[in-house]
Amino acid sequence: MVSDILKEHTDKPAWEYLNFSGLKGQTKVTPGGLSFLSSKVTLVFSASSKGLVEEFIHNVFQRDTIRLDEMILVPESVAIEEEPALGEAVKYVCISPLIIASERIAQLDLKKFISPEIDTFSDLLYESTMSRMEHSGLYSPQQIQDFFKFQVVPDDSYLDKIKHEHKKFARIYNVDGEGYGEEVRGYTMPFTLFAHPEVQHFVFNSGLGEYTYKGFGMIDLADENFQSRLTPYEIKSEVTIQSNYRSREKVV
Repeated sequence: MVSDILKEHTDKPAWEYLNFSGLKGQTKVTPGGLSFLSSKVTLVFSASSKGLVEEFIHNVFQRDTIRLDEMILVPESVAIEEEPALGEAVKYVCISPLIIASERIAQLDLKKFISPEIDTFSDLLYESTMSRMEHSGLYSPQQIQDFFKFQVVPDDSYLDKIKHEHKKFARIYNVDGEGYGEEVRGYTMPFTLFAHPEVQHFVFNSGLGEYTYKGFGMIDLADENFQSRLTPYEIKSEVTIQSNYRSREKVV
């Protein structure tokens, strides 16, 4: 859906630094798949490019309806989420699966389970994040060197609960590529990230891990009501949106 809405956007570098969630609403698993029980759903969209955010919002609201398989969505409203102050230790939740490996780590089996409790998990995320930050051109080589502090610490109580209830927090997902499909393992869990505040801001806005531009790796603050950071946004012909703000589109 997101790629269709932005299909005329030609700024390819900006594509790598957008991020979006799945549709959020009350759901139920049925024999036919996931069914939405609520009449309203929310999509969270984030990008470091002001132009990309504006383009997405306006392309959404130029459409009377948006069809997703058998679901028909009607754009209703949008709000801007002000970015919170982020320190060196921030607890997050995953609002889309976190992918820790891709073509950048070709020697690794992309479906292999890597425990979040071992250093390899955090190391791979560090390598991925530094590569993306360097490639963005927003940070100097000296800044990248200064971002050496980086540690992902999963919520042990959550992992213990999941194990006790025989549930899964790591599943296999299919990622569509250039005419091909690839299976990767994604993780959904709360965790604390210890990193430089600039790194925190980068992953909060652009996602954490790989394939963020395909809807993976979107994170949000744990134990905080994001509603307090929302400002209603009026759709109009001339707009000004601050770069690095998230937009939340609500559709019915």
